[in-house]
Amino acid sequence: MRLIIGTIIVFASVLGGYTVMGGHLEVLWQPFEAVIILGAAFGAFIIANTKAVLKQSLGVFGILFRGPRYNKQSYVELLGLQFTIFRLIQSQGPLALERHIEDPHNSDLFARFPSFASNHHAVEFMRDYLRMVTVGTYAPHELEALMDEELETHNQEQERLINAIQAIADGTPALGIVAAVLGVIKTMGAISEPPEVLGHMIGGALVGTFLGVFCAYGFFAPMAQALRNIHEAESKYFLSMKAGLLAHVSGYAPSIAIEFARKAVMSEDRPTFDEVERSTSDLKLATR
Repeated sequence: MRLIIGTIIVFASVLGGYTVMGGHLEVLWQPFEAVIILGAAFGAFIIANTKAVLKQSLGVFGILFRGPRYNKQSYVELLGLQFTIFRLIQSQGPLALERHIEDPHNSDLFARFPSFASNHHAVEFMRDYLRMVTVGTYAPHELEALMDEELETHNQEQERLINAIQAIADGTPALGIVAAVLGVIKTMGAISEPPEVLGHMIGGALVGTFLGVFCAYGFFAPMAQALRNIHEAESKYFLSMKAGLLAHVSGYAPSIAIEFARKAVMSEDRPTFDEVERSTSDLKLATR
């Protein structure tokens, strides 16, 4: 919704302002200028990026329309899962987790938290470090180093796409100048035409510069920033898991460990202490 509203405001502000001050919209209709700019930008995008980034870019608009995939309820569920896991380890020992982490798709524990269970990357992240706990790795600094390495790699994978779109935003104004120069060259070839014809042709050439700057700062740069914001918000989900697991390995009780995990969540998505308390109280009753 924000993408649609923002796009409408950008077009309404620029084209509406241009029309109100006496401009003629038909002058801006220069489809071949757009082909030069956007076609060259698309080709440059293909040249500059790997197959993985190109494949990743196919889902950009879906991500922008969807926004961050995690909300407050997702975090309540995540904290509940961590509480259940830590309490199971506390009461039955680490080996009680083996059947759940070896076959998470048929695990009754993970099935109680459906949004988490459907998130392949989150399940694999949790499995990997719980598996290390079951084999006796209880050195928090060792787990933290491994988690940091994995999360950093994940961040780099996301940043590749963001940087690729930002590069398009940085380069599109220059491509607009290319289109404008080509328009001027075309105009110079018709220098014998009357002034009204030349004026129309020069105006059409300058539309290239307008389109390049308009696309860069009206759409591509905001898209890159929106993707960055979404990625930063979603990364908190894994940082919350990291904080909870490290607190558990450090010897904190389940209720304290999930408080560490809760504090890692951004304030707009962070469940309150009372919401987490009610959630974990229900889980305590369900596991008796």
